Amino acid sequence: MPNYSEKPTIIFDMDGTLLDLAYDDFIWNHQLPIRYAATHGCTLEQSTESLFQFYQQHNHTLNWYSTRFWSAKVGVDTLALQHEFKHKVALRAGCLELLNYLKSNGYPCWIASNADCEGLKFKLEQTQLADYFDVIISSETIGYAKESIEFWQQLQSLHPFQTDQAYFIDDTEKVLNSAKKFGIGNLITIAQPSSKGKIRTESPYPILQDLTDLMVMLEQAEDLKKYA
Repeated sequence: MPNYSEKPTIIFDMDGTLLDLAYDDFIWNHQLPIRYAATHGCTLEQSTESLFQFYQQHNHTLNWYSTRFWSAKVGVDTLALQHEFKHKVALRAGCLELLNYLKSNGYPCWIASNADCEGLKFKLEQTQLADYFDVIISSETIGYAKESIEFWQQLQSLHPFQTDQAYFIDDTEKVLNSAKKFGIGNLITIAQPSSKGKIRTESPYPILQDLTDLMVMLEQAEDLKKYA
């Protein structure tokens, strides 16, 4: 039998939600083209175009999130590249404040990430976030990317939770759409996944300007329960 908590389960994406997506942009859109060009003896322009075509072919698939796949595809050790610039991995503003609040108030906290197992392990070690979470899951383990409803079905099978009460926070609309089809009740997106990127002002989902805004939302929901 599922051991449901009185508090709703809070499920977080990692990159672009808890962590600043500027790091991933730096690795995949700036450093990898440089390394690819050096490895294959082509210009940076040619390298960027080749990688862009590869990215388009595999976007929103498990391959897209696999460091092993990309290392084999492009001839560059992409995990080593990430480790080389590990000092650039950064939490989004308010991340620790929010996680400490959730932990102290008894909310079950999960990470559901499309990052592959090695990438997930690397970033959790770098940020020291693992102890905040009751469940940490990679789409590589599930066998489906979060964009697929099968991801959520498998997650529910492995770790039962009350979908209609749960909160899921992610910076990718296609992922949120999949979670909506599955039946997760509270879906929230991020205004600025990358500190160097544009600020999102429109979405079919509520937008967190700051991670700590979630604390206010949860308190309001608790108040509604009390007076329902």
